[in-house]
Amino acid sequence: MIYNFLFSHSLHEGKRFSLILLAMRIVFGLLLMMHGFQKLSAFSMLANGGFPDPLGIGSAASASLAIFAELLCSAAFIIGLLYRLSTIPMIFTLLVAFVTVHGGSVAEGELAFVYLFVFIFMYVLGAGRYSVDALIASRLHYKD
Repeated sequence: MIYNFLFSHSLHEGKRFSLILLAMRIVFGLLLMMHGFQKLSAFSMLANGGFPDPLGIGSAASASLAIFAELLCSAAFIIGLLYRLSTIPMIFTLLVAFVTVHGGSVAEGELAFVYLFVFIFMYVLGAGRYSVDALIASRLHYKD
């Protein structure tokens, strides 16, 4: 059970489908990473109350969690390393941004809404055969 969660069985999908998944991982992962780099470069200002604190843990902690999701988890998402685990913080960050920061309004938080649903769909689809997880699964000789 845990094996199926960590190492998606989309390993058996066609090459074309896996190439599309790879392209989507690269494009959307890099787009989200750009937001993380912006936050990281402005961290001192964000940590001193310039970042929303929707969870009540402080601006610095909230900004740090957003940077973690947008930078580190995006990097893991791009290469397909612990793909589903790395996607969860990104989905959570975007859900919090959409619901609390943008008030759940598609008009106000259109970008967060689009990213949220892309990452939810990508979570469901899995990383595909061109990922570190697929490489690990093939090395473990997993049979579904």
